[in-house]
Amino acid sequence: MNALTDQQQVRQLVSDYSDGLHHGNVALLRRIFHPDAVLKAPNLRRNLNDWLALVAQRPVPSELGHDYHYRLEWLEVLNEQALAKVYCPLLGRDYTDFLGCLKENGEWKIVNKMYADN
Repeated sequence: MNALTDQQQVRQLVSDYSDGLHHGNVALLRRIFHPDAVLKAPNLRRNLNDWLALVAQRPVPSELGHDYHYRLEWLEVLNEQALAKVYCPLLGRDYTDFLGCLKENGEWKIVNKMYADN
């Protein structure tokens, strides 16, 4: 069996990210983010642990019966770096997330998340 291409691996990473948000799966989100990842929005900065604590406390979209409409809008992969634009409808809001990813030690991780409330 052939190994997945980098493009396919990053697409899977984005899919796991969307699943983690939709199901409130903190363990999955922790696994796909680099431990020193930073989450940023205008006038807002959070480290990974602070953000995951918020995810653990908020309502879970799948348990509320929300439909799954997350989608990868575009993806650019250049060597061991990638940038993904993801549409994230979450708890009655529409977000656009920009996920910066790096491949280190043979594994892709999200190292940066910038997001906007549309």
